[in-house]
Amino acid sequence: MQAERYTLMADLFRYPTSGLPGAVRACREMLKATCPDAVPDIERFAAWVDETSLYDQEEIFTRTFHVQAICFPDLGYVIFGEDYKRGEFLVNMKREQTEAKNDCEGELPDNLVNVLTLLPLMKDHAIRDELCVRIVMPALRIMLKEFETARMALREKMLLRKHNAIVLQGRMDGNVYRNALDALLILLQSEHIEVENYVDELPVLQAFIHGVAICGTCSTLYPKILKMT
Repeated sequence: MQAERYTLMADLFRYPTSGLPGAVRACREMLKATCPDAVPDIERFAAWVDETSLYDQEEIFTRTFHVQAICFPDLGYVIFGEDYKRGEFLVNMKREQTEAKNDCEGELPDNLVNVLTLLPLMKDHAIRDELCVRIVMPALRIMLKEFETARMALREKMLLRKHNAIVLQGRMDGNVYRNALDALLILLQSEHIEVENYVDELPVLQAFIHGVAICGTCSTLYPKILKMT
């Protein structure tokens, strides 16, 4: 099943352990066989993993996704921010995770890892594709924008003024997770290009994505807003 590839990719975004090099190798072999366009990004990430101590991997991960974060791994927050729709999205994502018996390991149900491991468990493939196109891919594009040079420079300037210290300042590997995120987005695009091309013409198949009535109808503007380039 194609969706099972995302279970492999999910391991790249877990808190680093001694198992990360093996997880990266598995992803690299999978991408070589199924999505060659993503290989350069995964190769750069793999080289960093091989050359970096576990302690430094943990530091970079934490500073990328948690403390003084470059971007956040909770997709509902990335898409909806503090809007009330994020709360509705979380409630409904929790229901989907529970129905799929997907162990969220103490993290929020919209955490990137938990969404990726949910995908192969979803029985309705049309709904799964919609989740990818309307939520996961737009969220990844937003996250990747935060790694742009100008934004990174402004972020460091603001943090330096506020905290008088930036752990990642001057580190060449401080944005290495951009490569992992980019590889994931390229894989998603390769598998959902046809759906993405006409997503604006589709009815909303699953209400949990937008936090509206279970009937599947949707009056919110989010379906068109979420299709980003």
